[in-house]
Amino acid sequence: MATDHQDLFAFLAVVRAGGFREGARISGTSASGLSEAVRRLETRLGVRLLNRTTRSVLPTEAGARLAERLVPAFGEVEAALDVVNSFRDRPKGTLRLNVPATVARLVLPSIVTPFLKTYPEIKLEVIVEDSFVDVLAAGCDAGIRYDERLEQDMIAVPIGPRVQRFATAASPDYLRARGRPEHPRDLLSHACLRGQFASGAIPTWEFERRGEIVRVDPTGPLMVRLGAAVDLAIEAAVGGLGVIHLFEEWLRPHLDSGALEPVLEPWWQTFTGPFLYYSGRRHLPAPLRAFVDFIRAG
Repeated sequence: MATDHQDLFAFLAVVRAGGFREGARISGTSASGLSEAVRRLETRLGVRLLNRTTRSVLPTEAGARLAERLVPAFGEVEAALDVVNSFRDRPKGTLRLNVPATVARLVLPSIVTPFLKTYPEIKLEVIVEDSFVDVLAAGCDAGIRYDERLEQDMIAVPIGPRVQRFATAASPDYLRARGRPEHPRDLLSHACLRGQFASGAIPTWEFERRGEIVRVDPTGPLMVRLGAAVDLAIEAAVGGLGVIHLFEEWLRPHLDSGALEPVLEPWWQTFTGPFLYYSGRRHLPAPLRAFVDFIRAG
């Protein structure tokens, strides 16, 4: 049964993006074109591949099984074509990175511009997603995360600052009105501005001093989605609404200006910086190979 490979690409683009509109945006085509391609594919195969509602587009069982087989198959096709790239003077193609919002905000800005100036024929796509995902299944070449615990056959390369800290701070007005906490457990009686992951999980605040680790779960008047609405929480802290606990780099401009004052600084916890990770089981695409070399050289 002959099937147009472009229709298969269109189907996979919709599955990866979770919808026709987003799939069209990512693939640079039209939503109507993707819809028609999927319709042709379903007609040719004689089975429904996608369940469409006004709110979502999800693969059927048959569609999910097809997508599972297409991802590695198309990966091999792309790898085969990319071999030709090694014969070029400069690598060319698209590099897709899956990163959390913190990396997009605090790590990539100092890297992206010099990298793309060095390799002007590479196009970079950054997908911001805070949950840990299968980068290949998500249609990405590599991911960046803060945890080095990776699946088997994944390779990790340090990227960005190697040591970072979580900082705790509040505005001068808030501290004058509510007092300054002297121990992390004092935060249980303070108004604290909390963050929540997309999964719904609310991370505890963790502190460390001379080997002693203290975890607290304070309450407060504001809860924001981590990454997406962090700036709102920072502005609330500057406005005197409560205590905030966040990456030091995110708070540093406000600490330097005096809009926020450090709180519990001897307890600020340090942690290892992020890692670029990618599969070691496949041919390394030329754009990714150039990015890895660029990071290692930096």
